[in-house]
Amino acid sequence: MNTPAHSSRLVNWTGYLAIALLLLLPVAVLTVRAGAVEQGLLLYAISCLAATALLILFIVLLLLPRFAPWRSTVLRSATLTLPGVILLALLVRGGEQYPAIHDISTDLLDPPVFREAEAQRGPDANPLEIKTETLDLQRAAYPDLATLVTPLTIESVYERALLVAEDMGWDIYYQNLGQGVIEAVDTTAIMAFKDDIVIRVRSNASGSLLDLRSVSRVGVSDLGANARRITEFLRRFEALAEVPR
Repeated sequence: MNTPAHSSRLVNWTGYLAIALLLLLPVAVLTVRAGAVEQGLLLYAISCLAATALLILFIVLLLLPRFAPWRSTVLRSATLTLPGVILLALLVRGGEQYPAIHDISTDLLDPPVFREAEAQRGPDANPLEIKTETLDLQRAAYPDLATLVTPLTIESVYERALLVAEDMGWDIYYQNLGQGVIEAVDTTAIMAFKDDIVIRVRSNASGSLLDLRSVSRVGVSDLGANARRITEFLRRFEALAEVPR
C-alpha cells in the first residue's frame, strides 16, 4: 500500500508531467514551422497520446480513496491534459471523416496541371502525379465539388480569380492570362503547412469554365483542408461576380 508521502510524490510528479506535455504542444508547432516537419509531428503525437494516457491515470487517482486529500490538485493537473486529449480526438475524428488524400480538384476528368509548382515544392514534397484511386476517393467524399460555369469572359474570370486569391492571402507565384493559369501557395495558420493551388480558366460556348486544384506539400490526409479551400474560393468568386463592375 502506498504511504501518504508516496501518494503525494505521485501526485506531484504526474502534475509536473502534465505541465511538460502541455508545453510540448507549442514546441511541436514551432518545430514544424521551423521546417522539421517529421520531428515536429512526432512531438505533437507524443504529447497528445501521453496526455490521453495521463488523463486516464488522473481519473484513476480521483477514484482511489487514498488520494482523497489531493483530489483538488489532481483535478487541476488533469485539466492540463485536456488540450492534448481534445487535439487527439479531433485528429481521430478527422481521420474517420475524411479520406486519406491530399490532392483535390474540381475537374476529375481533366484536372488542372501545375507548371511551376514542382520547383516551388522541393524534392521531399508529395508528388503532383494524378492517381486514379485519389480521384475515386474524392468523388465519393466531395461529390459537390465541380467546375464553375459562368457567362463571364475569360478576361473577367481571370481578373476576379486573381482578386479572390489575393483576398484569401495566397502567395501567387505564377500567372499567365494567355494560358488561363494562376498558381499560388497557401500557408496554414498554425502549423504553416504549404498547399499549392492551380487555377485554370477556359472558354466554352456560353462563357467560361473555372477550375481549381489544391495539393498539400506534406502529409497523407489533409483532413478536408484542400476541399474547404476550394469551396471557399468558389463562394467568394461567385459573390464577387455578382457585384457590378
